[in-house]
Amino acid sequence: MKKISVLLFLVTIFSVFPCFAGRAPASEAGSVTADKTCASTAAEKDAASLKDVFTLDSKGIPELNNERKLIVCISDLHLGADDTYTETKNNREPLVKFLDQIRLAPNIKELVIIGDLVDLWFVPSEADTFRGKTQNEFVRLVAKNNKHVIAAFNKIIRDGKIKVTYVPGNHDLLVTAEDIQSILPGIDQQRDVQGLGSYSPDGHPEIIMEHGHRYNFFCAPDPISNRDIAPGSILPPGYFFTRLATTSVVEGFPEAAGKIPEVTINSYGEDQILAYIYWKAWYGLMTDFPVNGGFDEKIIKTNIDGFTENYSISDLMPSQISAGGYINMKMYKGSLATWDERQELNRVSVKIPIKEALIEAGSGAETDAQAEVQYFKNPVSDKRIVVFGHTHEPRIIPSENLKGQKTIYANSGTWIDHNPNFPTMTFVVITPQGNSSVPLYLSLFYYSPDGTITKMDTQSL
Repeated sequence: MKKISVLLFLVTIFSVFPCFAGRAPASEAGSVTADKTCASTAAEKDAASLKDVFTLDSKGIPELNNERKLIVCISDLHLGADDTYTETKNNREPLVKFLDQIRLAPNIKELVIIGDLVDLWFVPSEADTFRGKTQNEFVRLVAKNNKHVIAAFNKIIRDGKIKVTYVPGNHDLLVTAEDIQSILPGIDQQRDVQGLGSYSPDGHPEIIMEHGHRYNFFCAPDPISNRDIAPGSILPPGYFFTRLATTSVVEGFPEAAGKIPEVTINSYGEDQILAYIYWKAWYGLMTDFPVNGGFDEKIIKTNIDGFTENYSISDLMPSQISAGGYINMKMYKGSLATWDERQELNRVSVKIPIKEALIEAGSGAETDAQAEVQYFKNPVSDKRIVVFGHTHEPRIIPSENLKGQKTIYANSGTWIDHNPNFPTMTFVVITPQGNSSVPLYLSLFYYSPDGTITKMDTQSL
């Protein structure tokens, strides 16, 4: 079966320019090799002692004298309940090896999981996600299917030497604190509103970590749009995007069962222009990820988060009776008009205009840019380091805040098996130095199946 990262498509519907075209070469297991392809000139010239020193060897980093200083960030593990369609299967064994090395490394102070640990979205449309059971039972099933990964996390937590923190992502935005505690007892969790959270590591208020879906129209919690059909639901339209795209993957990218009814732009005002842009996003999905089910067939089973009915593609996509006519929406009707209210509920500091939110929703670069908008160029923010996940596009981007101080954004990437155009099994390390509370180095690494750790980029404050 053709392999593809569906989540990558859902977050990058439109093309972006990759910083890394392929995986790094292997070398001696456990060592670090430098890939200078994307390293900045400034970082290359910096000769400070810790710049090129990182290891997960149990002997530690000599320059740190066995002191625990390093903060490791991983994200987008996408652990699933069923290996017939899960995105992370082959990479589970390397992930367990990585976590075992983290546990024994004497210089690791914190391990932060920045969202999409448990995957409730990547499920074929014909499947009952919870299989007639409860959400907690489903989460436990995910843990059972990934028992060695969960066991590795629990060993780190039980040891008590490394603080392990979890922040929600969009694929696990329904997963409650109780659900996580049931499989990872004792883990620290950082949440603000349901389905969202952010974290500043101990002693470092200038750092902020969050998944990044808070700023995405299709992935941010939506407690408004479907109150009439699913009271209490927070599932955004990206959930249904993912269910259908997963179906296309499982079905082997079949020929579409029928032609998608066209929608054309009309002259009824800005709201209708937005509805057309929303339709175009759906059209792009169904063109690239066709399914066997017909447009009006009730092929999407729910029984999740207040949804109890089966739904069709036509329930989700905007439609119009005739060319140039009024564009109607069934599900998520009103989601365009209530975007500002939704952002307020989701604690978005700098509001994103709805047209921009729709047009740029597929751009990984736009998610990256929100680090600058929400933090570095926000006069009420004091953050100088921002780490997101979500896009599966590992990179580091230096910039400046309004005070002219250097800032650093990093995306920690993903651990799914297939990540087209980008490496997988990547992680970020923040290295404070000396007695300063400001981390001096932020580095991005690639972990290969043989245990080799390859540096992709480093920036310093």
